[in-house]
Amino acid sequence: MLNISPKKIDKALNTDKLYSIKLVSTPKSGKVITYWLMGLFLLALIIMFVPWQQNVNGSGRLTALSPEQRPQTVQSPIDGRIDRWKVEEGQFVQKGDTILVFTEIKEKFLDPDLLLRIKQQVGAKESVIESSSDKADALSTQMDALSQSLILKLEQAVNKITQAKLKVKSDSIDLVAERVNFIIADTQLSLGNNMFRKGLISLIEYQRRQEKFQASSAKLISQENKLLDSKNSLINAQIELNSIRADFMEKISKADSERNSSLAYVAQSEGELAKLENEYSNLIIRNTFYVLRAPQDGYVIKALKVGIGENVNEGEPIITIMPDNPKLAVELFVRAMDIPLLVPGKRVRVQFDGWPAIVFTGWPNVSVGTFGGIVRVIDFVESNNGKFRILIVPDPADDPWPPQLRLGSGALGWAMLDNVPIWYELWRQLNGFPPNMTPQAETENFGGESGTKKRTKVGKDNESKDEEEK
Repeated sequence: MLNISPKKIDKALNTDKLYSIKLVSTPKSGKVITYWLMGLFLLALIIMFVPWQQNVNGSGRLTALSPEQRPQTVQSPIDGRIDRWKVEEGQFVQKGDTILVFTEIKEKFLDPDLLLRIKQQVGAKESVIESSSDKADALSTQMDALSQSLILKLEQAVNKITQAKLKVKSDSIDLVAERVNFIIADTQLSLGNNMFRKGLISLIEYQRRQEKFQASSAKLISQENKLLDSKNSLINAQIELNSIRADFMEKISKADSERNSSLAYVAQSEGELAKLENEYSNLIIRNTFYVLRAPQDGYVIKALKVGIGENVNEGEPIITIMPDNPKLAVELFVRAMDIPLLVPGKRVRVQFDGWPAIVFTGWPNVSVGTFGGIVRVIDFVESNNGKFRILIVPDPADDPWPPQLRLGSGALGWAMLDNVPIWYELWRQLNGFPPNMTPQAETENFGGESGTKKRTKVGKDNESKDEEEK
């Protein structure tokens, strides 16, 4: 029973009928499972040393590379009421096509003849400016005439003063002569009085001398009065000179004040005219805003306001337009620890939602349904989700992206890095270590040959720009 004898009796015994033999024998299924487990273990051990290509992955969505090619909302330029629609959702529109028509709701612009009335106000204000300018010119002419008259009047007054001075001088000389005559008459009268007492002259001669004395005295008094009159005339002439100067200066100052007032009113009216012309131009431009037009070629994808007669505010979104033939790009969000491994120009693989694909990130050569891409932009700051955004454009050296793609579709992407064994990749993932940086990435990131060439090219471009500016 111990099966240690050289002579075997297993073949002679019918073990199928012996229950105890069945209990102690090894079942065939156990041997099969053992062989399978050993084979799987050997296979797993071999796979652990199979090369695995590390990668940096991220998820995001499809977008347009240029901001002007992304879906945009067309906003209402004014406050108004929707009068009628000219498009339907899904319709293709060209730049300048009418989307809808507004009607006015503001009380200030309800007058249908508002443009005509503003134009009339502009014409009236231009007439006021012209009249005020003519008045200012007339006052300037009046001031010139007053200045000429002042010169003539001053010359006339100066001549009059000169004549008064000569008259005073002449009267002064006459007064001196009369005083001499008066002294002579007085002396002759005194001598005649003595001589008449002594009887040397007759009474008639004495009376003649008295008469001559009285006449000389009267002439002296008369000449003194003439001299005083001449002096008064000189003073009056001087006063008249000052009066003429003051009078004309007052008239010139008044005319100048009125002229300045007219010029100030002209300046004020010109400001009001400019304001009216500005309002007139704004009204003309506002009239063009009653028709909402497509800003570029594209498809109407969503109307945010519906119906007829609905009021809209200025700047309120009305409709969304998807530009035609946008330049597609994938917007991926990558962890901050993986950003140093990426550089613009690095090739990546992209998988799109809704597009059948079999993906092996570690073995990209056997992946099916993925498309090539190139890193175009890497943001310098993180996004709201705590990750950094990168933009990927189609790789011209790879298969073109499917034409059925739509903006906003989900996408997955990964960039290939270094080749490592699978056991190392599992160990790295379990410990949370970052992937290895490839020599190409190290060169581009940390000042290798390509990085040096790029910086040199940028430096030359900046120098040429500086020389052009100078």
